Amino acid sequence: MLSIQSQRQAVDRSFAANPDITVVQTFEECRSAKAPGRPVFARMMKGIERGEAEGIITWAPDRLARNSVDGGHIVYLLDRGILKDLKFSTYTFENNPQGKFMLQIMFGQSKYYSDALSENVKRGNRTKLEQGWLPGKAPLGYLNCPLSRTIVPDPDLFPLARRLFDSVLENGYSPGQIANIARDAWGYRTPATRRHAGKPLAPSTIYKILGNPFYAGQIWRDGILYKGSHRPVVTQSEFDQVQRYLGRTDRARPVRHAFPYTGLIRCGTCGRMVTAEQKTNAYGSRYIYYHCSKRSVGPRCRERSVEQNALEQQFGAFLASLAVDGGLERWALSTIAENAQQDADRSAADRKARDHAIGEIGTQLADLTALRLRRVIKDEEFVLERQRLEDERARLENVPLVARPQDRIELFQKVVSVSKFAAEWFQAGDDTARREIVEIAGSNFRLEDKKLSIEAAKPFAAIADLGPILVGCGLGHDVRTFRPTKSLARKLLKDIEEWSNDPDMPRLLDRIRALHERFVPLPPAKSLKSPKSPRPNPPSLP
Repeated sequence: MLSIQSQRQAVDRSFAANPDITVVQTFEECRSAKAPGRPVFARMMKGIERGEAEGIITWAPDRLARNSVDGGHIVYLLDRGILKDLKFSTYTFENNPQGKFMLQIMFGQSKYYSDALSENVKRGNRTKLEQGWLPGKAPLGYLNCPLSRTIVPDPDLFPLARRLFDSVLENGYSPGQIANIARDAWGYRTPATRRHAGKPLAPSTIYKILGNPFYAGQIWRDGILYKGSHRPVVTQSEFDQVQRYLGRTDRARPVRHAFPYTGLIRCGTCGRMVTAEQKTNAYGSRYIYYHCSKRSVGPRCRERSVEQNALEQQFGAFLASLAVDGGLERWALSTIAENAQQDADRSAADRKARDHAIGEIGTQLADLTALRLRRVIKDEEFVLERQRLEDERARLENVPLVARPQDRIELFQKVVSVSKFAAEWFQAGDDTARREIVEIAGSNFRLEDKKLSIEAAKPFAAIADLGPILVGCGLGHDVRTFRPTKSLARKLLKDIEEWSNDPDMPRLLDRIRALHERFVPLPPAKSLKSPKSPRPNPPSLP
């Protein structure tokens, strides 16, 4: 496979001198096309959907997609006419049914090659593990031998690995103390061949080294312990003694607590993730504190820890701020319903016209076949005309219709419902439900000086922005004085249109439905045996 620079040079040689091509932007991405989710590729596709360009130039089809999702997206844009052309240095593409068919075959072949390569690599790794050799990069203290394809001791760093274990076995030092000794007394810095070159060992890295069974002559991979063929640093009994000193009763460090908001918040000062730990005071009371995870050698992050209760109060205040004005809700819902009905009428008319045109093409194809059977036209004329009619029918079948109006209404109702009752659901829910609620309604969580800053997630951001507009218009809280402006109406309807067409919106809507099923129980069914029984109390939450 050529490097990215070589691929770009090949593309320039093929198409730079073509006067019919105007390159509006160049994208380079080092991420594999095996799986969907490439950010640069997604940004390029969104630019094409916005009309910024009508074609893509790349080195080969497998640079665009080696998975069914991205390949299907490209073919779908070609069917809709949004993407007009594709140009490759190694392949000739024509935007017609035959060309798209061959393109799908190329995408399928690329996916097969990627899947087969993955299976071959896994099979090779299993064979290597069974022979006692670690696939991949050797850990600290060892080197990958390019001749024998094995792992051998590093003459410079193998003694260092032994000293790390001796610091625990002979002196009882902790990983933090060992890190300071390695930095100050030994003067150790990470070699240039390592990821963090020129830096001292962090306590977390030493902790991982001391707990890695590779240094005792074993290889831990995918839940299986293999006997290694490499030279061990310590004996098995010495390794077990180190694990007992570190408080490990198993190979992996046990997870004692599950905190609801870890992995969600970043430190506002250094940008690292915020972690949590549980503390018990002298009276036996337990508290959960969240703090920055920066614990490397040297100065720590200056941000102080904050208790979980204080954090949840700030979450609740944010959720309460998303509540929508009742007058806005009623006006918006009626406006959406009115526009949705117009869209439904237009969609029905468009669908009827399209079905009529497709039926007319079917009639023309039947007439064309009858003319050929009677030998009124020649084979060449028959093939050309039939191909034209087939292309026209395919184009009509792929014409996008207006989204279903009930989808927009349900989307708006569900989003408004979460905006109004998210704070109450947050107070009534357990840790799992609370995290789900804040993940749905918020984004970009940052903690600085014990204060939590949150941005409203889409589509809640657009609804939250309408509050200041109402105050600016002098509408107050009296529903009868609510007079939305045309600009407000256009903004809201535009946002709803974008929500309903967003590819991530169906998943968000499913998560919101799950919240409703959890916090808004259905009323009990009516009993046929006791019609005079008293009516049950309504649920406390709407």
